[in-house]
Amino acid sequence: MPRIPSIILVVVIILLVHLPAAWADGNTAPNVTPPGGEKSTQTKILETGAKVLQSKTPLNALNVYVDGFHFHNGDMNRQVEAHHYCNLANEDLIQCVIYNGNGENARLMGIEYIVSEKIFQTLPQDEKKLWHSHAYEVKSGQLIAPSIPEIAEHALIEKLASTYGKTWHTWQAEQPNMTLPLGLPELMMGFTADGQINPALVSDRDQRFNISKSKKHNRADISIPRVQPGADAWQTGQTVQLQLVPLSGVDNQASSS
Repeated sequence: MPRIPSIILVVVIILLVHLPAAWADGNTAPNVTPPGGEKSTQTKILETGAKVLQSKTPLNALNVYVDGFHFHNGDMNRQVEAHHYCNLANEDLIQCVIYNGNGENARLMGIEYIVSEKIFQTLPQDEKKLWHSHAYEVKSGQLIAPSIPEIAEHALIEKLASTYGKTWHTWQAEQPNMTLPLGLPELMMGFTADGQINPALVSDRDQRFNISKSKKHNRADISIPRVQPGADAWQTGQTVQLQLVPLSGVDNQASSS
């Protein structure tokens, strides 16, 4: 059997053997509780029926779970752990939904699109300002794939080393008392060097997932490419965020007709 298929087969077998543990370990409770009443019996019955009868095809494709950290573009003090549930659409595009925990009560916090270096290089310059690199997150051990064997995680994380992400958070869960997804979506970035992230944030995460302190050492063999120009634009003072602006009267009339 050729070498590459053999490696893939081994990884698949390991994942299947360890799959039950992967869903059970390292549960992270959401850090915000939205207002609202408890689910009624009727709601629970409807929910159960929908679960049994309705297809969840797009959701079933979210078969990769990675955990990392983001910060608000323009304010590095606003840092948050982000649980990514992803679908590898093809070799050059990954799409993820982001939650503030990994239990059944986790809150949907945002989305991230991840592209290969090849795709990133084709983006317009203004578009590149919205994207961040993953090189440091991989090399430092910040980005992990919880509960799968080291050999499988290493292969997955190595694939992400040369990728770029565009992340929007719709629920600013890192802010105290933010119990609802208020305000505009906010652009998030990834860390690029030692000393940027709050070490307590990483320590708490690593303790929950029983992450070894040797994680960074174990990734020494991962080759990290040069970060492409245009990414991590915040480092050159180019920070951008969304804002609401009034439309002109003409535009308003056109949109309502």
